[in-house]
Amino acid sequence: MAMSFNTIPGPGTLRKPGVYGEIDNSKAVGGPQAVTYRRLLIGQKLAAGSAAAEQLVRVTSEAQADALFGAGSMLAGMVRAVLAQDTFTELQVMPVADNAEGVAATGALAFGAVATEAGTLHLMIAGRRVNVGVPNGGTPASVATAVAAAINAAIDMPVTATATTGTVTVTARHKGEAGNTLDLRVNYYDGQALPAGLTLTITVLSGGTGNPDITDALAALGDEWFQVLGMPYTDAASLAALETELASRFGWSREIEMHAFAAARGTQGTLGTLGDSRNSQHLTIVMANSEPMPAYEKAAETMAIAAYYAAIDPARPIQNLGYAWCLPPAAADRFTNEERNLLLFDGIATTKVDAGGVMRVERLITTYKTNSAGGNDTSYLDSETLFTLMFIRHDWRDYILRKYPRHKLANDGTRYGSGQAVVTPVVMKAEALAKFREWEDLGLVENIDDFKANLVAERNASDPNRLDMLLPPDLVNQLRIIANKVQFRL
Repeated sequence: MAMSFNTIPGPGTLRKPGVYGEIDNSKAVGGPQAVTYRRLLIGQKLAAGSAAAEQLVRVTSEAQADALFGAGSMLAGMVRAVLAQDTFTELQVMPVADNAEGVAATGALAFGAVATEAGTLHLMIAGRRVNVGVPNGGTPASVATAVAAAINAAIDMPVTATATTGTVTVTARHKGEAGNTLDLRVNYYDGQALPAGLTLTITVLSGGTGNPDITDALAALGDEWFQVLGMPYTDAASLAALETELASRFGWSREIEMHAFAAARGTQGTLGTLGDSRNSQHLTIVMANSEPMPAYEKAAETMAIAAYYAAIDPARPIQNLGYAWCLPPAAADRFTNEERNLLLFDGIATTKVDAGGVMRVERLITTYKTNSAGGNDTSYLDSETLFTLMFIRHDWRDYILRKYPRHKLANDGTRYGSGQAVVTPVVMKAEALAKFREWEDLGLVENIDDFKANLVAERNASDPNRLDMLLPPDLVNQLRIIANKVQFRL
């Protein structure tokens, strides 16, 4: 019998007596091999942070994030949001510096009148609770001074504060548009109220301009493979640069797919306009309307939710899963069912709030809506489709590279020895069918008859060393809607 050895020389070159053995691991691993997820954050660091800009760094704790990126920085907040969901999956961070030409957002808390009884002022700044005791007779100036001190004392606060004659001016620590999503509010929880006599007028943060250019940061990633990304920016320039990188990573020449999650604050109309302006199957933008936490922290936590559950099962719907870090908007500010349904047609992913006040994922769609010819196309509507395709592509690729790393290619019907390292088109078709059964067992695909009927494996007519294959898996779908007709009788 003619047998193919990988390392032991043939009989024409080996005469020394002995018993020789080579170890072959090509069939040691069986069954589908899950993708090991790696998470990535891109965001701004403060000058006080020790991390170098545009250099990847692994992060495992909040304290480490504070030291690397600066306490109260954008990245420190994003890391907190991610770790609130999952502390086990690897997290890498690509820090960027503020745009030197940018402007920081500002807002104000203007106090008026004198407190007529002692009480507690319940503020919430960027989702961080700030409680300030107000004495009976407390003046606007004294209250403002105490509030500014309390804000500046909070280690994870993304703003700084100054007090002048009853008004607290709040300034984002970072320059850029992300500062405009920092929320100022009072009495978020039921039962909270201003101390009697005291008045408060809030001016929301605005005026932040000039996001960093992320082009160099994306280039610095090289060919490192990250399955998911938390993206803090939704301006057109940043998203265009990101979408170009994501498309390149998805292509055949790289095959290092990465799905990005961003979040945007706005009205139903402005969010719809943003969604309509994008068309990438690799980008999910989730709504963040009137929520306490900054939009960039919701982007980070959404990414963490998707990464954790897609790694368990890429085809299972990522829905009805709760946020642990990000708080929901007040009841009066929540989008209606009709408004959220419209957003889903605009390419904006949605969240909802349950009866217990927990914000939950509703549907993580992508921004993809039309094909290259401009026709309506729902093929990449849901992010689960991309996660499932990633699993299938890499499971098949890795299987072939493990089992057939140095094989010869012959036509069907060739009578080669059973120990020969030779593969034919029909053998590869059989391998594909066996793989389909494994994917079917995992609940990733369905309809094997269709797969078998449309499966193709053939030698390339122009290159005899090339095998061309068509793999047509029918991906399993997600249970999204149950429509009931209750036809009653009397």
